[in-house]
Amino acid sequence: MSNQTIPLKDITVDDLYNGEPATTYEIPIYQRNYAWEKEEIAALIQDVYNAFSSGKDRYYIGTLVSFHKGDQIYEVIDGQQRLTTIFLILRVMGITCNNRLTYKARRIANATIASLKISTKKTDDMDFGIKKGFDFAQSSLGSIVTSRQEDFKRYFQSQVHLIHYQVPKDIDLNHYFEVMNSRGEQLEMSEIIKARLMEKLNDSDKAKFNRLWECCSEMNVYVQQKYDAKTERKEDVIRIFGPKLSDFMISTFDELPPVQGSIEKLSINKLLERNTSTIKSDDTVGDSFQPIIDFSNFLLIVLKLTRIEDESFQLEEFILEDKELLNQFGKAVIDQSFVKKFGYNLLKAKFLLDNYVVHHACEEDTIESNPWKLQYWQKVEKNNCPNLAGEENNGLQIQLVHLLSMFEVSFTARQRKNYLFYCLLYLFLNDRKDLKAFCRFLSNLADKFFWDVYMVSSNLNERNYPLPGCFDQVLLPKNKLNVIPEKRNSDFSGIYGDGSSPSQGIPLFIFNYLDYKIWEKYFLSLRGRDLKKENPIRKAFFEELGCSDFDLRHFDQFYFSRTRRSLEHYFPQANVNGLAILDESKINCLGNYAMIGSEANSSGSNWSPSAKLIHYLDSSKKTRPVSVASLKFFIMMQMCKDNQNLPDRQNGREWIFEDIQKHQAKMLKILGTV
Repeated sequence: MSNQTIPLKDITVDDLYNGEPATTYEIPIYQRNYAWEKEEIAALIQDVYNAFSSGKDRYYIGTLVSFHKGDQIYEVIDGQQRLTTIFLILRVMGITCNNRLTYKARRIANATIASLKISTKKTDDMDFGIKKGFDFAQSSLGSIVTSRQEDFKRYFQSQVHLIHYQVPKDIDLNHYFEVMNSRGEQLEMSEIIKARLMEKLNDSDKAKFNRLWECCSEMNVYVQQKYDAKTERKEDVIRIFGPKLSDFMISTFDELPPVQGSIEKLSINKLLERNTSTIKSDDTVGDSFQPIIDFSNFLLIVLKLTRIEDESFQLEEFILEDKELLNQFGKAVIDQSFVKKFGYNLLKAKFLLDNYVVHHACEEDTIESNPWKLQYWQKVEKNNCPNLAGEENNGLQIQLVHLLSMFEVSFTARQRKNYLFYCLLYLFLNDRKDLKAFCRFLSNLADKFFWDVYMVSSNLNERNYPLPGCFDQVLLPKNKLNVIPEKRNSDFSGIYGDGSSPSQGIPLFIFNYLDYKIWEKYFLSLRGRDLKKENPIRKAFFEELGCSDFDLRHFDQFYFSRTRRSLEHYFPQANVNGLAILDESKINCLGNYAMIGSEANSSGSNWSPSAKLIHYLDSSKKTRPVSVASLKFFIMMQMCKDNQNLPDRQNGREWIFEDIQKHQAKMLKILGTV
């Protein structure tokens, strides 16, 4: 290919649907039906609205890959879900679309698209997926109604951008799309990147790059397993990962052993044929897990690791979000040296991710066992996955798991995982086998997030969530990693409230960080010591928590469950059992919020504090214990139980504003802000 850059075009939503000349976007028959649900549509609209509110010049909404069939008809290869969603949003806004969106050989879908109105009712002769999407777009837009509606409409049309990749007509498409993804549904953006990178290599290096890419792309399996399964010569695997396949031995791409055989080339016709069949990846025997990140977002982290030392790298323009994949690779100078460096970094980063960062076992969260695993893979007959710190360092192992899983449950979305980038950057730059130093790094990283991001109001938006780019501004000054907290501000209540004025919101990270600090206090003073209740050390511990002694098993069993997704008011917002309602200021503060599982929150958000005790501490376990497994919440419930034993604190006075204030003061002391 003579063109040295990926053929990309930056277009606005207005260019897409009202640009000149008149254009038709055709969804081919091999594409699945429109399937976005309310959560995805609402997230897209909210993201755009956040960008609009913060005055962002432009907001990238994703990519569109198409093939120009002639006569301004573009066959949509990838991006049809987002393309249809944009169309539905424009229709809800009342904006006319001069360019057409059609579904090939789908009469009902086309009729639905053409007839959508706010008052349209569902009928049998209608594409329910498209109609539901229209309704979801309507309700999502309605939930963010502001006095600046017209401004928001103009922003959506002119400031929201896509990256349009038009597959050239005169080029064999197998240069860009070598394989379909394993589901056989849609072409992946990562395959465009792969083809673009591989064309810079000679044939032998292409084979090596192709193998490492294939082994790294399966995110639910240890990379050593994949290499072991795909390599005929076992000595080649040992050259990379050592005799037990538990280490990383090479230092450059060129040290990778040669790969026998050639890479299969597929025409576009074969790709489409494969798209209608089931494509199975090779079976891999061994351990698998639930990955914490998908491959596209992982590629962005590796790209950032690769470019971080590049003088031309604009850190503030780099976004860890898969819809930016083509755009961010388009900014890199891609030559043979870059491709080799990126390939090496991809393999090393996957090794570090699999063996030095937590992953989730393929099982549901239960109170009996921690599903977060921090284990390395090795080639032995038994026990392929020992704990990273070993059985002899169980305390260090638990601390590492808690710190890493605390970050993960705080940032569950598979994009914008800044913490994961910082962890991998640290492991790239330091002795990864010094696990005590790694643990200190993670502890400092958590402190840095709290003190220098969440405790600095200029880093937060109107809802007290971090602004885009603020993590890198704080942690990567001059592109160098710095995790030592400055602690310039200790006025927690000034940002998040103390009950005297309405709080604008408290991010989930703060509650997860607080639970970790509570557990750490237990870990350092009581864990592993058989101390009776009357022991002064144990008594002092619970006095610091602000409640009477309760079962220490809650601390031993504690882990950061992925069910922890919502905040509950311990004193409810609704009027329950005739109780007098505290005003909004008094209940919307740290002292009255509890982190809780979504299933428990939906069933008990309106219960009174004493009713919550009955239900959440029910020995029959009708409410799953893991749903209420927050240490802060246990402290609040114990305070409430303590109050029930006082003569003047019964009949609805088990939890009052004085308790909220007392509890918040105790928690702030644990956080170190007082």
